[in-house]
Amino acid sequence: MNISGNLMKMKTKLEDPVEYSLPLGDELIGMNQFLGKKISLKFDGQINCIATGEKIKKSYNQGYSYKAFQTLAECDICIVKPELCHYAKGTCRDPKWGEKHCFQPHIVYLALSSNVKVGITRKRQVPTRWIDQGATQALAILEVKDRKTAGLIEVEIAKDFSDRTDWRKMLKGELDEGDFDLPFLRDQVFETFGDVIDDFSADDLESDIVSINYPILESPKKVSSLSFDKKRLIEGTLQGIKGQYLILDTGVLNMRKHQGYFIELSV
Repeated sequence: MNISGNLMKMKTKLEDPVEYSLPLGDELIGMNQFLGKKISLKFDGQINCIATGEKIKKSYNQGYSYKAFQTLAECDICIVKPELCHYAKGTCRDPKWGEKHCFQPHIVYLALSSNVKVGITRKRQVPTRWIDQGATQALAILEVKDRKTAGLIEVEIAKDFSDRTDWRKMLKGELDEGDFDLPFLRDQVFETFGDVIDDFSADDLESDIVSINYPILESPKKVSSLSFDKKRLIEGTLQGIKGQYLILDTGVLNMRKHQGYFIELSV
């Protein structure tokens, strides 16, 4: 099988295990079927901005041209740090985009990936966000009216819980879930940050834990990162998929990082 086209981040469906599909040009390729098989991904040197389609020499922010990175609302600093939202100042890069994506219900959650972490996501991005982060368990704990409010709460909770994922540890899968009790930790958050939660009129959620299993034959003992910027041809036996990473016996490849790259996939 040989299929070529511009790469986009993998689409996911919460099954047991997670079902992964790779958008490549006009095709949507189910990736789970290739576990245990040798695959080859060849980069021909062409990169297209995922927003405008224009040819670019280098991508920014996982697939954008420099101009798009500097001008589009989805590339603004407040996407990474939502507590810095400047919509109220009248300086949003695209107010309509902000209203559609940021002024929507958001969830504050706890998840197990490389450790316990706090995070936020749009309500409609559950459980996609958790899968993209490689979480094995996740628990929604609060719902708020917009992204900035979620970000302000996250900043406070992050004083006790990390808001980052160590992608290497996540891929190794060394975290022992039995050492963590997410409902107990949720109660700790409510007790410790109750005043903050009340100040922002957040709604407490009594949700169930979402457990996520990934299609993995073997987790890497040593994580070696692969990139098309260093190597035009990447190949190896597909041993697993987790987060947005392909786990090969030759290293791991972050598919989201290479959005817009023109790739030929061979199996």
